[in-house]
Amino acid sequence: MKSFYLTDTGKVRDHNEDSVIIIRNNENSYLMAVADGMGGHSCGEVASSIVIKYLSHHFQESFYNLDKESAISFINDSIQEVNGMIFKYQKDHPESKGMGTTLVMAILTKDYLLMANIGDSSGFIVKDNVLHKITYDHTLVNLLVAAGELSEEEAENHPRKNVLMKALGANDPIEADIFDCDMNIDGIFLCSDGVTNMLEKEQIEKVLEEDLEIEEKIVKLIHKCNNRGGLDNMSMAYLIMNEKSEGDNK
Repeated sequence: MKSFYLTDTGKVRDHNEDSVIIIRNNENSYLMAVADGMGGHSCGEVASSIVIKYLSHHFQESFYNLDKESAISFINDSIQEVNGMIFKYQKDHPESKGMGTTLVMAILTKDYLLMANIGDSSGFIVKDNVLHKITYDHTLVNLLVAAGELSEEEAENHPRKNVLMKALGANDPIEADIFDCDMNIDGIFLCSDGVTNMLEKEQIEKVLEEDLEIEEKIVKLIHKCNNRGGLDNMSMAYLIMNEKSEGDNK
């Protein structure tokens, strides 16, 4: 395996509310996660940081010898825990009221690949140089599309396309979508909507299939987002299957 993750403030925002991680535990299982915070200056980055720090620590401490069903419980329990932590932070810090965060995460073991999301950060698998989106964005426009009130073309340019229907710190109780993914793949790619709002899926694919080091691919995608305006923070976590490396990269 070879992996790399990166976050960038972009060209418009004055601070970065995203958090991102890839870690490997002692039994060579991987956790990948991207959280896109919201709620104004400092509060969004607090929410995303709470989620990523907790998941990282909990995964390293507790994720061992878990079968798929136990791993699904691990994901659900972790999400309930961090959601409670964000609500408690809001209670203890009234100035942070309204903060929240999206989350997309993947857990990869030798036996299974699970992906989970809340909000509009995206999870993809890469197979035969093609990106396949696994997650479903919890947005108002997707709800309207599903109800038949908007076409996909209308949704693409809808003025409220980024209005979230679900986020950590905003919904209680909360439930993530969890996906049991194909293991016969070439890679896993997670990103915040600061990437998908700037680049089409095919543009991301094209860079990921170039003959570049994994770090160069992600840096090039950041540059492309910024060249198109860099309207939001952008974060990416990318793991390539079946490539040996001395360790994970940041």
